[in-house]
Amino acid sequence: MTYKKNDKITLFWFRRDLRLKDNVGLFQALKENQNVLPVFIFDTEILSKLPKKDARVLFIHQTIAAMKQVLQEKGYDLSVQLGKPIDVLKKLATEHEIASIYTNHDYEPYATERDGQIKKWCDSAQIEFKSFKDQCIFEKNEVVADSGKPYTVYTPYKKKWLKNFTAENLRAYPVEDFEKNFIKIKPISMITLKQMGFEDFPFAYPPKMTKKSILENYAENRNFPALNDGTSRLGIHLRFGTISVREVAKVAQKLSDVWLSEIIWRDFFMQILWHYPAVQDKSFRPQYENIAWRTDKTEFQKWCAGQTGYPLVDAGMRELNETGHMHNRVRMVVASFLTKHLLMHWSLG
Repeated sequence: MTYKKNDKITLFWFRRDLRLKDNVGLFQALKENQNVLPVFIFDTEILSKLPKKDARVLFIHQTIAAMKQVLQEKGYDLSVQLGKPIDVLKKLATEHEIASIYTNHDYEPYATERDGQIKKWCDSAQIEFKSFKDQCIFEKNEVVADSGKPYTVYTPYKKKWLKNFTAENLRAYPVEDFEKNFIKIKPISMITLKQMGFEDFPFAYPPKMTKKSILENYAENRNFPALNDGTSRLGIHLRFGTISVREVAKVAQKLSDVWLSEIIWRDFFMQILWHYPAVQDKSFRPQYENIAWRTDKTEFQKWCAGQTGYPLVDAGMRELNETGHMHNRVRMVVASFLTKHLLMHWSLG
C-alpha cells in the first residue's frame, strides 16, 4: 500500500523471528491489515550489558541489513530503532497513527515483563497489541501432564509432545501472499554498529542450510566431536529465528527421529523457562542454591580461555571462542568439568 500521512498503520515488531518467510506474526499482520511497517528495535537494556565486540549483535545487524535490502528492492522497508522498546514505540506513536502492534511471543523473563508493560501502555493508548506463537512447535501449557501440571522431566514430555504432534503443527505461513500490504515508503537509513557503540569484525557464521547427509547420519555421527559434518550447526539460526522451527521439524520428521528429539528438547526448555522463570539465574532445585561454589577468578578465566590442562575441555572452549559454536557432547563435558571442579574444591576445602 502507498502510505499517506495520517493513514493508520500497523507495526510488526521483529524480535527472535528474523525472517520474511513463514513468520506467524508477520503473516497475521499482513493478512489482517494494510499499511504494515516492520520494525526492529536494538534494545539498549540488553546491549548495555554486552562487550563492544559481540558476535550476536553483529549477526543480528547483518541479518537485519539483509532483510532491509530485500524489502527495499520491492519498495518497502524495515525501520531499525535503538533504545528501550517502550520508549521507541511511544516515539513512533507520535510520528504515526498506530492502530495495532503485532509481534511473536518471547518467553524469557525480561521479555515477558517488557511485553506486559507495553501491552499496558497499548491498552491506555487504544492501540491493539497482538502476539503469536512462532518460536516453538508447542509452548506454555500446550504439552502438560494429565494433572495439568508442567513436565519437569524430558522423557514423559517427549511422549506427550509426539502424541499431540500433527501435520497442522507444521503448517506454513506464506507471508508472500500478502506482502502487498507492506507500506510503500522511501528507503530509511539504518543505524551503524559504530553508532550503536559496537565494533565490526570478521566472523564466519554457519549457513542456514545443512546437508541432507548430515541429518540422515545424525544419530550415528553426533556423538563424535572430531567430525566436521556430525551436527547441523543451526543453533544460532533457531535462536534468532532466521529459519522457521516448523520448516526444521518438517525436515527432521522425514530424515531423523533423533534430530527431531533435539527440537523437542528445545520446546521442553522453553516451557520450563515459561513456567519457572527463576531458572534463568538460579538452580532449578532450590537446595542447590546452598552450595558454596569456589569463586577463583584466575581459574575461571583459564576455563574460559581453554587453558585448564584438560585437552577435551580446552578444545571445546577454544572452539567456542573461535567459532561461536561448541559441539553438543563437548558442551556437556565442559559444563560438567566446571561443576565437578568447583564441587571438588568445595568438598576438600
